[in-house]
Amino acid sequence: MATVKLENVTKRFGELIALNDISLDVKDEEFFVLLGQTGAGKTTTLRCIAGLDKPEEGSIYLDDVCVNDKSPAERDVAFVFQSHILYPHLTVYENMAFPLHPRKLSAEEIDRRVKDIAQMLHIEHLLMRNPNQLSGGETQRVGLGRAMVRRPQVFLMDEPISNLDAKLRAEMRVEIRWRQRELGTTTFYVTHDQVEAMSMADRIAVLDSGKIQQLGTPSDIYNHPANLFVAGFIGSPSMNCIPCEVLSDNGNLRLGLMSRNGNGFLFDLQDSRISNSIINNSAVKDYVFGVHPEDVLVSHQSMQNSFQAEVYSIEPLGAETIVEITLGTDVDGSHTILKSRTSPNFEADIRQHLYVSFVFERIHL
Repeated sequence: MATVKLENVTKRFGELIALNDISLDVKDEEFFVLLGQTGAGKTTTLRCIAGLDKPEEGSIYLDDVCVNDKSPAERDVAFVFQSHILYPHLTVYENMAFPLHPRKLSAEEIDRRVKDIAQMLHIEHLLMRNPNQLSGGETQRVGLGRAMVRRPQVFLMDEPISNLDAKLRAEMRVEIRWRQRELGTTTFYVTHDQVEAMSMADRIAVLDSGKIQQLGTPSDIYNHPANLFVAGFIGSPSMNCIPCEVLSDNGNLRLGLMSRNGNGFLFDLQDSRISNSIINNSAVKDYVFGVHPEDVLVSHQSMQNSFQAEVYSIEPLGAETIVEITLGTDVDGSHTILKSRTSPNFEADIRQHLYVSFVFERIHL
């Protein structure tokens, strides 16, 4: 298989900088996810690796060999697109065998590869069907199989399951990751879905406006976001990020959460990790309070170091309940919202007042 390395890659389309000094070092057999919103530079990164686009600056290496001047055919990568276009006049078998014919393999070798991959993907019964007889999930599997029979050094997958319904997407996430482990092929996987990224990746690069905002394992990115963009993008729901003030009360540090209308909620800062960070960075005046929804505690009863706030909405989801707490209303009618992920049997009414506290060792400033 292959390692993949990007060094200071920049790609422009006219005045638009699609990739801005991108550097990545992807290990052999790694499942590497590029995560970001539309226009972040994810697909452009894949196209540069594949040789479909050429960067203005920087270098791309496959197995420590610079491939900037190599054609797509010379790079031995397989691109799996969002929409799998199968040849309508060919059977599934013929579609899967099609990329093998230019390699001048024997008929026996082609037959063996197609049937091996078909068995791996559980599509043996589809081989003699035409594409118009396939469901969406079956089409995705055939498209994936057509890439896999080539045995490339690298898979480049551009949102390959985004067109499927939620149930099929969940099934295909497991399928793709399982097959990638079986084959041991280095894989780049593009998605805008952070749940997909977190569940599939060995490592994730979070992109925004052509720049890498953070690179790390799913756990690192979720628990230690590098900046406000990552904090607000990762998680479902994402991290609560609210402006706050740090106050000193007789030597004790207190945090004041501020809503947009100036209302404040004051509580003691109990985590020495955060306290020491504030003391060591005394020049910092403006803070943002960050906390994951599962670390926001809500109760009908008073808790230690809690404050009261009003329920804005409540969303029962079966396995959990999402409670939105409003910290105040701005002059334009908008709310400063704090989201809590709580137990499935938690009940509350809109505009009811609840007590709110936090898992203080897991807050971020």
